Amino acid sequence: MPGVLDEIRKLKEKKRAVILAHNYQRPEIQDIADFVGDSLGLSIQASKTEAKVIIFCGVDFMAETAAILNPEKVVIHPEEAAMCPMAMMIDAAGLKQMKRQHPGAPVVAYVNTSAEVKAESDICCTSANAVKVVKSLPDSEIIFIPDTNLGLYVQRFVKDKAVHLWPGYCPTHQQITKKDILKLKKEHPKALITVHPECVPEVIDIADNVASTEGMIKYIKEQTAKEFIIGTECTLAHRLKKEAPDKLYYTLPTAICPTMKKISLEHLVKSLKTLKPRIVLDDDIVRRARVPIERMIAAGRD
Repeated sequence: MPGVLDEIRKLKEKKRAVILAHNYQRPEIQDIADFVGDSLGLSIQASKTEAKVIIFCGVDFMAETAAILNPEKVVIHPEEAAMCPMAMMIDAAGLKQMKRQHPGAPVVAYVNTSAEVKAESDICCTSANAVKVVKSLPDSEIIFIPDTNLGLYVQRFVKDKAVHLWPGYCPTHQQITKKDILKLKKEHPKALITVHPECVPEVIDIADNVASTEGMIKYIKEQTAKEFIIGTECTLAHRLKKEAPDKLYYTLPTAICPTMKKISLEHLVKSLKTLKPRIVLDDDIVRRARVPIERMIAAGRD
């Protein structure tokens, strides 16, 4: 392991690369990364660095977003098989059909979508700013894609708009049940419950806090409580234990995203040596997909 880590550090310096890792990546990937966080935050961070190469350790749409925001940089996704199941539940053709069914309704696309889908959208959002983005639109109806659960969460705060939902979901969050959370609460009655808005409504109903991964970290750091039930992908606990080591975290071992775990240290070494697989997008797709992302940033990232 030490030999591999030294090799990665040397290759990174030689190639003038920056390594970005999502909060759900393997612990050893998070530990070797230059930045750890959510997908959009990492892409914005990358655009601020002097690195010529971005090694994005996450799922496919994240690396695409980094490439859209950083067209002058080489963006590498170390394992092409690390694809987001939710993003795969919608394509540009399906979205076009939905737009025909609701003419004039702007499309709010969760960042968990492909570049082609973003190119057909009006504005993007993250789990952190979805409510704020939807509220910022003057329209009386919107199309929200692709996550039904996040869309239902948004509806709780936006009563003056008709929200047309695409039937997509995150398999990892979908399988987190109210029964599972209450079982942990019974075992740890003092623990506060924090869950991701990609969870099903009945899980959100019993939570003390609903937030994105970055929002969860912020919430936990601000609380005087010492115990927390984590209703999201269980690897977030690795970062939590590093940033708030004085607290206890109870996760669901079944809440694991297999595609987020496909990238290994060996993949990093190979990618740094070969600068492959590289994200290459059609220029027109990049131009069109960049617009909704920039609109989201202008509306307020949070």
